[in-house]
Amino acid sequence: MKKKTVALLMAVVMLFGVTVGGTLAWLKAETTEVKNTFTPSDIGLTLTETTTDYQMVPGNKIAKDPVVKVDADSEDCWLFVKIEKSSNYGTYLEEYSVRSPWVKLQDGVYYIEGAKANDEYYVLAGEGTAELANGFVTVKTSVTKADMEAITDAASQPTLTFTAYAVQSANVTDAATAWQIAQGLKTN
Repeated sequence: MKKKTVALLMAVVMLFGVTVGGTLAWLKAETTEVKNTFTPSDIGLTLTETTTDYQMVPGNKIAKDPVVKVDADSEDCWLFVKIEKSSNYGTYLEEYSVRSPWVKLQDGVYYIEGAKANDEYYVLAGEGTAELANGFVTVKTSVTKADMEAITDAASQPTLTFTAYAVQSANVTDAATAWQIAQGLKTN
């Protein structure tokens, strides 16, 4: 009988435990997730020029309209243009003028701080006529027929070369540092 009593008592305790355990509720909570997605950024540029006729006539102004455009969706940037003259440029052409808001950093290198997506900047200064409004260079009046005849091949033609660069504005505090980064002379 003792075994029956113990078994009955165990059954009652188990029944009581299941009943009590089944009625207990746990308090709990859970938030919805907050997902951080890190997207890439970039800077893109285009450098174009629509004028293509650079026939030198002494005293004439030749339309030159190089323009740098910061591409859509680009980050704010330090924008640079490097202008390189051939060694004989000064024999044939007057010194050009660079348009505002470009600021001279050093000989042949100009910059704009805080250029933004879709901004467009003509490089050379222009003047009132429609043809020359977006920039020009002037052929020296002192150029002679003998000077022209000295141009015998493409290698002896005077040239003016433009190259554009951009570096993010964020975390770059000055133009000199940005120019070093653009030239690959400075890294993190």
